[in-house]
Amino acid sequence: MKKKFFMMMIATLGLSVMDASAKQWTLRGCIDYALEHNISLQKTRLTKASAEEDILSSKAAFLPSLSASTSQNLGYSPWRDGAVSTVANGQAVSSVDKVYYNGSYGVNANWTVWDGHQRSNTLKLNQLASQMAELDSAQTANSIQEQIVQLYVQILYTTEAVEVNKQSLETSKKNEERGKTMVEVGKMSKADLAQLTAQVAQDQYSIVEQESNLRGYKRQLKQLLQITDEEDFDVAVPSTTDEQALADIPAMRSVYEAALLSRPEIENAKLDIEQSKLNVSIAKAGILPTVGLNGSVGTSTNSMSSNSWGNQMKTNFDMGAGVTLSIPLFDQRKTKTAVRKAEIAQQTSQLELQNQQTELWSTIEQYWLDATTNQNKFKAAKVNTESAQASYDLLSEQFRLGLKNIVELMTGKDNLLSAKQSELQSKYMTILNQQMLKFYKGEDMAI
Repeated sequence: MKKKFFMMMIATLGLSVMDASAKQWTLRGCIDYALEHNISLQKTRLTKASAEEDILSSKAAFLPSLSASTSQNLGYSPWRDGAVSTVANGQAVSSVDKVYYNGSYGVNANWTVWDGHQRSNTLKLNQLASQMAELDSAQTANSIQEQIVQLYVQILYTTEAVEVNKQSLETSKKNEERGKTMVEVGKMSKADLAQLTAQVAQDQYSIVEQESNLRGYKRQLKQLLQITDEEDFDVAVPSTTDEQALADIPAMRSVYEAALLSRPEIENAKLDIEQSKLNVSIAKAGILPTVGLNGSVGTSTNSMSSNSWGNQMKTNFDMGAGVTLSIPLFDQRKTKTAVRKAEIAQQTSQLELQNQQTELWSTIEQYWLDATTNQNKFKAAKVNTESAQASYDLLSEQFRLGLKNIVELMTGKDNLLSAKQSELQSKYMTILNQQMLKFYKGEDMAI
C-alpha cells in the first residue's frame, strides 16, 4: 500500500513539473511580468526614489542648522619673559613654561528666516520632479507594453503562418505522390515530377524560415520580460476570430481627446512648464535680500592661566545672537542672465508641449490609418482567398484529368498560398492597430 502511494506521489509531482515547464504566456501575463521585472522600468522607479529624497532635503532646508565644535592646540614660546614661581621643600623655584596648550568649545546655530521664497519654490520644484519621475516610469511602462503587444501579435501571426505553410507542404506532397503515379502510367514526364519535388523542398524551406522567425520573436519577448533561463518559452494562442478584425474602429478624434487626458508624456510636458515657471521665480529671488538669525555659545581654556580648568570653563563662557541682512547690489549680471535663461527655458517647455501633442496626434492617426487600411485589405483578402481556393481546387481536378499542365497547377498553388498569407497578415495587422488605439484611449489591451 505504501509503495502504491509512493508511486502516485511521484506521478503527481511529475505532472506538476510537466505543467510548469509547459507554461504558456498570455498577453496579460507577459505585461504583468514585464512591469515587475523589466530592468529599464526598475531604473525609472529608482529615479523616483531619488526624487523623493530631494523633497525631504528641501523640507529640511526650512529648519535651522546646529553645529558643535572644539579645538585643542599646542604652543611653544622659547623666549618667554614671564616665569611661574613655586615653593618646594622650603625653597622658592622659578620656572618658565615654554610649551603650553589651549582649548576652545562652542555651539553655533544659523537660521535663514527669509530668502525671497527660494526654499519654498525649490521644494515645489522637487515635488514636481518627483511627479515627473513617476510619469517617466509610466511612460517607460507604456513603451514596454506597446513592444510586448507588437511582438505578441507578431508571434500569433507567425505561428498561424507556419500552419499555413505546413498545409501547403501537405498539398505539395500529395501533388508529388500524384505525379509519381502519373509518371508510372506515362501521363507525366520526369521533368515535371522534378518540379513537384522542388515545390516540396521549397515549402519545407519556408517552414524552417518561418519557424526561425518565430523563435526570434519569442527571444525578443523573453528579453523584454528579463527571462534568461533555457526553459521552453511559448505563448498562449487565443482563438482570434474574423469578427475581431472586423470590429468597429474607434473615431480618431475620440482616441486623441482621451489620450490627452491620460498619456504620461503629455502630463510630463505640462509639469515641465510648471517647473520652468518656478525656475523663473527662483532666479528672480537673486535680487531680493536675505534675512537670517544666528546664535552661539562657547568657552575656552589655556594652560598659561593660574585658574583651574573648571574655573576657566566658567569664567570664559560667553554667548551671543544676531541678525544678518544680506542685500545684493551688483553681481556682474548673474541674476539677470539666470532670469532670462529661465524664461527661455519656459518658452522651450511650452513648445515641447505643443510638439508632444502633435506627435501624439500623428501616432494615433497612423494607428487609425493602419487599422482602417488593413481592415479593408482583410475584407478583400478573404474574398481573394476563397476565389484562389476554388480556383486551385478546379485546377487540381483538371490536372488530374490531364487538362492542365504542371506550370498552371503550381501557379494556382502559389496564388492560394499568397492569398492566405495576405489574409493572415491583414487580419493580425488590423487586430494589432485596434489594440493600439484601445491602449491610447486608456483601455486595457486583450487578445
